[in-house]
Amino acid sequence: MAFRSDLDTLTLSVLQTEALHGYEIAKRINAKGEAAFHAKEGQLYPILHRLENEGVIQADWIPQEGKPARKVYRLTETGKGELEKLTEAWRKFAQAVESLLTPPKKMMRLAGVSR
Repeated sequence: MAFRSDLDTLTLSVLQTEALHGYEIAKRINAKGEAAFHAKEGQLYPILHRLENEGVIQADWIPQEGKPARKVYRLTETGKGELEKLTEAWRKFAQAVESLLTPPKKMMRLAGVSR
């Protein structure tokens, strides 16, 4: 597979609509992913730091009243372009998998299967 990290794509996808802190990113990935995938905070933070170092996301410290400041992540312009590339790669991958899982109609007729 040509994907360095599935979690990179999911993280960027969650950040495309708004800036979020790490725990909220993990929570949204887990909620939207249902049982298909699960993001653990221990996995997520190293990815966030790497994506920040690569310039794909930017982190800002947001003060909170009566609490420590919270680090919030958002997509950069570079990150938006990266998300577009990763999304297209996933679509191609999903189409390829679907074509392998769905036998051609001609082969189904030969095998005596009707749909």
